Amino acid sequence: MAKAATILLPSQTGFDISRSPVCSAPDPNLNYRPVIGILSHPGDGASGRLSNATDASSIAASYVKLAESGGARVIPLIFNEPEEILFQKLELVNGVILTGGWAKEGLYFEIVKKIFNKVLERNDAGEHFPIYAICLGFELLTMIISQNRDIFEKMDARNSASSLQFVENVNIQGTIFQRFPPELLKKLGTDCLVMQNHRFGISPQSFEGNIALSNFFKIVTTCVDDNGKVYVSTVQSTKYPVTGFQWHPEKNAFEWGSSKIPHSEDAIQVTQHAANHLVSEARKSLNRPESKKVLSNLIYNYKPTYCGYAGIGYDEVYIFTQQRSLL
Repeated sequence: MAKAATILLPSQTGFDISRSPVCSAPDPNLNYRPVIGILSHPGDGASGRLSNATDASSIAASYVKLAESGGARVIPLIFNEPEEILFQKLELVNGVILTGGWAKEGLYFEIVKKIFNKVLERNDAGEHFPIYAICLGFELLTMIISQNRDIFEKMDARNSASSLQFVENVNIQGTIFQRFPPELLKKLGTDCLVMQNHRFGISPQSFEGNIALSNFFKIVTTCVDDNGKVYVSTVQSTKYPVTGFQWHPEKNAFEWGSSKIPHSEDAIQVTQHAANHLVSEARKSLNRPESKKVLSNLIYNYKPTYCGYAGIGYDEVYIFTQQRSLL
């Protein structure tokens, strides 16, 4: 029988309990109060069940929780508010999430393009400023970089869980996967640990065949749709802290409307590591905006609405109208 471990009191280890513990000094190169901006999407997020206002836009609460679970606060970037206000809010954040959705043209497309250009400008000026582009967000960046709005083809990957297939010999350093435990990385390739919900995708051949895309991004993972078509599922910029996902890292831990969403402990770890990576990148941003302006624009100034009764779509959404914009 193994001998039980001996538990010692602090006084028995030589630790002087009369002294205060030594706390490491904060790293001056890191921002310990990072803020993530999340761009709202047209509509109420519930197919008109919550708001029929023509100027309504929304953010699924799962994206907010993703950023918060990594240790950041959130400022909503309301896509259809006056651009002057929107871009003033962009100056208050240390990174951006572009969410999933359906809008691929009009004002929303133009705002995404302008935000993306601002992100690149800030990085080129020396600020480390990350962006997570999820599902629709990834599709929009791909269209913008390739300058081809028709580069995606139809795929059947709606409401389904999948594994992730890593590109052969890909270097995961500097990607979302760099801190994943080896066992979890292995399971990502064999188990259905990520959620897919899209009708379009881009093949690795089309991606690599576009010079602008292949120069900007490296392909990290691919997936296979329900008809056996291979599509790009995770990309990482080779120069900028820009990550694109065709899958949904936010859903595993924070959405419950579909029985297909994986909720295993391994799947939850995927969400947690995704959140940790985003916020660790945002901490490298040395942007230190005025505290009062940050506080008055945080998501805490809004209330989420529960919309999960129908069992589809999002469980919670934040709904915005132009009249409710803050600054």
